[in-house]
Amino acid sequence: MKIHEYQAKDLFKKYGVPVPAGGVAFTPGEAAGIADTLGGFPVVVKAQIHAGGRGKGGGVKLCNSLGEAEKSASGIIGMNLVTHQTGPEGRLVKKVLVEQGLNIQKELYLGIIPDRASAKIVIMASEAGGMDIEEVAEKSPEKIIKIYVDPLAGIYPYHCRDAAFGLNLPAASIKEFSAMLKNLFSIFVDYDCSLLEINPLVITADGAVIALDAKINFDDNALFRHKDILEYRDFDEEEPLEVEASKFNLNYIKMDGNVGNMVNGAGLAMATMDIIKLAGAEPANFLDVGGGASAEMVENGFRIILGDKNVKGIFINIFGGILRCDVLAEGVVQAAKKTGISVPVVIRMEGTNVETGRKILSESGLNLITAVDLQDAAQKVAQIVRA
Repeated sequence: MKIHEYQAKDLFKKYGVPVPAGGVAFTPGEAAGIADTLGGFPVVVKAQIHAGGRGKGGGVKLCNSLGEAEKSASGIIGMNLVTHQTGPEGRLVKKVLVEQGLNIQKELYLGIIPDRASAKIVIMASEAGGMDIEEVAEKSPEKIIKIYVDPLAGIYPYHCRDAAFGLNLPAASIKEFSAMLKNLFSIFVDYDCSLLEINPLVITADGAVIALDAKINFDDNALFRHKDILEYRDFDEEEPLEVEASKFNLNYIKMDGNVGNMVNGAGLAMATMDIIKLAGAEPANFLDVGGGASAEMVENGFRIILGDKNVKGIFINIFGGILRCDVLAEGVVQAAKKTGISVPVVIRMEGTNVETGRKILSESGLNLITAVDLQDAAQKVAQIVRA
């Protein structure tokens, strides 16, 4: 789960991580009111969406008066902000963060992520702050330092010193930075984060270390432990079909293709998407109904797939284990009759009760296309969407 910058900074403040003074505004008038309380200019007006690259897209403005702040907020709120992370469709801005301007001496990058290969938590830092870290990693990987922390042992002072020295921090800032890094690590562990990132982390002219930006992602599987974080969830920033699927415990991710997929098992779902692309088509979604799916879940899956107007054909790929093929077939027939499926459906099933399942499909009277194997199914659905 992602949260907004202003929400991440609220969490930072709870853990004693310094951030600029400011507040969130939903109207230009509110933005001017917040700017008036910050004690001077310049102030910064920042679009709040779940995407990076906001400044390049025109979503961050430096303002030197109340009038400028209100005008900038008026231009940003309601705009369709397009960045390299939103895709060409962009994202509607509904709120802005208004913050005090800082006298910045140096911009740095700081991030914390889990590393599966080493089974450790990695602190990443770079003097190339304020830039796209992906570009830095590609063109100048030597500018990124990585510090590996055993999650069972936790963070120690030497980890903080390694990061500070790697960033070439002035001696006067090392103590403050070390305290900040320790607190950030605590947030990461306490809230089961999958990403914590500050870009840029700034050193001001008076030597203060301040998180000018804040980005936090959380592990969805751990959210049951963090009811307070669930209150941060912004459904307006999420794909509506993905929100709908979550209500039925369906693992659904919308994509840009035209072949809707329904599969049981994440590994099989990824293999299904691969073979669709090999057949010359593009998957419209990832949908894992799970091993224990019921006929009702299959029906809900159909309804959600059909909610994507780009879908020109549906590919059902099921290996019957816990989810028996006859249960799937009953669910498909039930869903087809209730939802009025208007696109061709190709079905490939193998496993438990497969013959019973095929019989249910053949006797349903519905226009369902069966396939003999995975390759045959992919080719059939690819031919359908191409036509």
